[in-house]
Amino acid sequence: MHEVLRLDNQLCFALYAASKAVTQAYQPLLSALGLTYPQYLVLLVLWEEDGQLVKEIGKRLELDSGTLTPLLKRLESQGLVVRERQQNDQRQVRIRLSPTGRALEKKALAVPKQLACRYGVSLSTHREAEQLREALNGLRSHLRSET
Repeated sequence: MHEVLRLDNQLCFALYAASKAVTQAYQPLLSALGLTYPQYLVLLVLWEEDGQLVKEIGKRLELDSGTLTPLLKRLESQGLVVRERQQNDQRQVRIRLSPTGRALEKKALAVPKQLACRYGVSLSTHREAEQLREALNGLRSHLRSET
């Protein structure tokens, strides 16, 4: 067997397995808030900047509208966001946090800290985490520029 074809030597598998492990680590923390991981990501985007169009949220999260729309509908049914059709263009939908969605931000502040404890790192001082994030963002950027 060629070493280059060994599963353990594949960067793609290491990224896939790590992503899966991270998502699983978030699960108990987010379920305590009544959220799934994708819902949490949407709320992170809205906590940064409320009142975004669906297409803006999709671009930021790299999700198509077919994936994002059901997510937003579930967040709306949970009372966390409000979907507003634009008056000048009914095809465009703006997403705003409800008071409940805004209040959830305070509870969610504990999630990164709790997850950092699971990783065994400090969010404010751990350079390795910053370097890993920078490397992954660089990889993603490079791969996008190649397509």
